[in-house]
Amino acid sequence: MSDFWSLIEDSAGHADRAGWIECRLAARTPAEIVEFDVAFTAARRRAETWTMWAAAYRITSGLSSGDGFWYFLPWLVGLGRDSFDRLTADPDALAEVPQVRRLATMRADQWTDDDWPEWEALNYVSRQAYDTATGESEGIIDALRALHHDYPEDPAPTGGRWAFDDETEMDRRLPRLSALFPSMR
Repeated sequence: MSDFWSLIEDSAGHADRAGWIECRLAARTPAEIVEFDVAFTAARRRAETWTMWAAAYRITSGLSSGDGFWYFLPWLVGLGRDSFDRLTADPDALAEVPQVRRLATMRADQWTDDDWPEWEALNYVSRQAYDTATGESEGIIDALRALHHDYPEDPAPTGGRWAFDDETEMDRRLPRLSALFPSMR
């Protein structure tokens, strides 16, 4: 979808960003909604690496399970195309993101729901918009399969897996985040 990033970026500033996107998608054709989902999945997959998961794990003081990482990825997308491109190329650059720097000033148990670097609702906007536009419950899944695409529901990170609790490895791979969020021991 040529305006995938425009919808993501134009949603910034709206109290219910996911609802805003869903409303705009539901007014489009089913094919355009599927295109949005395919573009979202492609973006998510670009960021879905073991190093990015380690970055999320470090930022959240070890509270980034599979689900936590699954919700972290849309948050990355929500930062906008330029930030997303920079961060997928260098996950350690998350240490420069103002929201992440703010989190470093607090303990994770002090974070509010709004503080957490996650945007779970974005995972479902295309599914809900498709349901609204077509009246078919979960019809997007069949539409995606017809195009030989799956509707992903779990992270499948790429790259070499490593132990996120290995401080030496964390310091080596993510030095700026390690300095911003000192040892989790």
